[in-house]
Amino acid sequence: MALDTFKSYENYKLVFDEILNMTEDGFVVTAVDGTILEINKSYCDFLGTSKDYALGRNISELIKNTKMMEIASTGKKEVDVIHEFVDGQKYNGDDFLVVTRSPVKNNDEVIAAVAQVKFRLHTIKLADKLKRQDQELKYYRDELRRLGESKFSFESIVGVSDKFDEVKVLAKKASKNNLPVMITGETGTGKEVFANSIHYASDRKNNPLIRINCAAIPAELLESELFGYEEGSFTGAKKGGKKGKFQLADGGTIFLDEIGDMPMHMQAKLLRVLQENEIERIGGYEPIPIDVRVISATHQDLRKLIKEKKFREDLYYRLNVINIEIPPLRQRQEDIELFMNDFLEELNKKYKTSTTITPKAMELLRNHTWPGNVRELKNVVESAYALADDERIGIKQLPSNLITSGKKFSIDAKGNDLDFILNEFEKEIILDYLNKNDYKISKTARELGIHRTTLYNKLKKLNITISKNIEVE
Repeated sequence: MALDTFKSYENYKLVFDEILNMTEDGFVVTAVDGTILEINKSYCDFLGTSKDYALGRNISELIKNTKMMEIASTGKKEVDVIHEFVDGQKYNGDDFLVVTRSPVKNNDEVIAAVAQVKFRLHTIKLADKLKRQDQELKYYRDELRRLGESKFSFESIVGVSDKFDEVKVLAKKASKNNLPVMITGETGTGKEVFANSIHYASDRKNNPLIRINCAAIPAELLESELFGYEEGSFTGAKKGGKKGKFQLADGGTIFLDEIGDMPMHMQAKLLRVLQENEIERIGGYEPIPIDVRVISATHQDLRKLIKEKKFREDLYYRLNVINIEIPPLRQRQEDIELFMNDFLEELNKKYKTSTTITPKAMELLRNHTWPGNVRELKNVVESAYALADDERIGIKQLPSNLITSGKKFSIDAKGNDLDFILNEFEKEIILDYLNKNDYKISKTARELGIHRTTLYNKLKKLNITISKNIEVE
């Protein structure tokens, strides 16, 4: 019904007129003898005439060297040809046009001719606009690459210890080739930072770096995330299908974080991809060739997992061609202050402050074992920054576990649940007062209403040890 309504002459004419007038190009339709049957506003404006004046007149009255009659007589089409005006004709500063002309046939009989005109100045403006957009896009692309290279360069990695320097030297060597790299180390040591640096120092830096955390994606979804799927391959699949991470990383690098958590069935499929350099989408039948450099990372002992039949030995050797083991922060104490200052400088710059840290607080940071490594240190610095008094981080702003240590209170054979509760409650009160008084024993004892000796005895009883870097008096 709607199609029949559209085909009515009046409605068809309205649609046709709207199409002609919504474009900035010129359009004209002539009879075989050159009589103008239709012309749009853009062409009329260009010729300095009106539609009422132009309709019914021969086009040669408006354009002396028109070729519309020639197109009608020969029946040949011309695409994007230059039409130059004659006898000093010039319209709106243009002395030539870019024209596409075509005959209109009915059973091989030419009944009319049509022309699309691209105005020179408009075309130049459009080309300039596209050129500017292309230059702008190139600028932002280059700037994004520059920022990536700057942010993730080896020079930007914080650390001066000998062990850490050895790691950076090895990583730089790895960036010079396309061999698989496995980065190992405890949680929070900066494995992803090294993966980024290797990519941006390699000849693949202008291509994508795609990251995926194998532990964060459910096992049943991991295959589609890595390799993609075809349209209709399962319920809920997107129309047109979806590219997987490997296909998105083509020409670049894929970073498989927490590779030790990859399910065994996916390990077999990953091994095939590494061997054949091709993937198959879920629901697909044709292999897709890929060119991807693989960097993997894990905090787990993969050799132990291999013995436990939880990780494939053949996949391990495929991934572990170059092994980069990042030492924990406790083995590079000279780097702790560097990290602390770097994090604090970043916060000061972001929030326009000038917060500093006291020597005693810095000493505590340097002597902590940092089981959570760089990530834990950053968390402590950010927390202390938020609690700082007068833009100054002291021991009061640091977590109590950096200042006091000792075994958790345990109940002996003569103890009971009430003893345990009372002692834990007393321990919490004493720790609160110590923190409040900057761990000064005399002041804390006075506020608690007990003698210094009594407080020392309680600290011993409750297994509370105050760091030697704190002056208790």
